[in-house]
Amino acid sequence: MKGKDYEAALEPMQEELVAMARWARVTGQRIVVLFEGRDTAGKGGAIRAVSERLNPRQCHIVALGKPTEDEQGQWYFQRYVAHLPTAGEIVLFDRSWYNRAGVEKVMGFAEPEQVERFLDQVPTFEKMLVDDGILLFKYWLGADQERQEERLRERLEDPLKRWKLSPIDLAARDKYDAYTNAREEMLRATHTEWAPWTLVDFNDQKRGRLTLVRDLLDRLPDTQCEPAAIDFPDLGSEPLEETYGVLKPIENFPES
Repeated sequence: MKGKDYEAALEPMQEELVAMARWARVTGQRIVVLFEGRDTAGKGGAIRAVSERLNPRQCHIVALGKPTEDEQGQWYFQRYVAHLPTAGEIVLFDRSWYNRAGVEKVMGFAEPEQVERFLDQVPTFEKMLVDDGILLFKYWLGADQERQEERLRERLEDPLKRWKLSPIDLAARDKYDAYTNAREEMLRATHTEWAPWTLVDFNDQKRGRLTLVRDLLDRLPDTQCEPAAIDFPDLGSEPLEETYGVLKPIENFPES
C-alpha cells in the first residue's frame, strides 16, 4: 500500500481517535488496548497509529522490560496492574501480561505449571477489569515466517533499526511453529465473551494498522462529544519578536 494512500485513509480515523480521547476525558472512561503478536509484526507502528495524535499525558504507552528480582517475587499480574489507567486515561500495552503465554513459555523462561496457572487465572483477572468498567481490547498481530525473516534482516542491515533486533528475536527464529502452538493454546483459554481476542493480518503493515484502528473505533461506544468553545480574542497590539539577553540560539542549519 502506498504511503500517500495510507496517510489519506488514516487521517480521518485519527480525528476519530482524538474525539474518542476527548470523550474518555469528559466521561471518565478507562481504556486498555493490548498489542501482542509475532516478532516484527508491527506492534510499534500500530501503537503509533493510535497514539501519535493524542495527548501523551492522557494516552500512555507501556512497554515493560525484563522483570526485576523484586518483580519476579510478586504476584504475576502485579507489575501490570500498576500501569492500568485512571479515569479519563488510555493505556496501550506494547506486549502485556500475555508474555507468560508466549515468549516465556516458548523460550523456557517460565515453568509449565506457571504457564498453566496463568492461563487459568487470566480470564478471571480480565473479568475483574471489565466488570469494574475498563474497556479492554486485545489484538494479536500476525505475519508469515517469510515476512518475519525479511523484517529481521532489514533490522540487521539498517543501523537506525538495529536496536529493534534483540538476542531473543534471533533465538526465536526457528521457533515459529512453537509460537503458533503457544498462541493457539492461549486463544483457547483466554478468548472469552467479556475479553475476546481480535487477530489482524500484518503481512502488509499499513493495511494492518488501518484495519486495527478501524476495528477499535467501531467497537467503542458512541464517542461524540463536542469540544468546549474557546474564546481566542485578538491581541489588540503588534505581536512581539523573540529577543535574547543572556544567551542566543545556535544558527539555523544551512539550506544548502
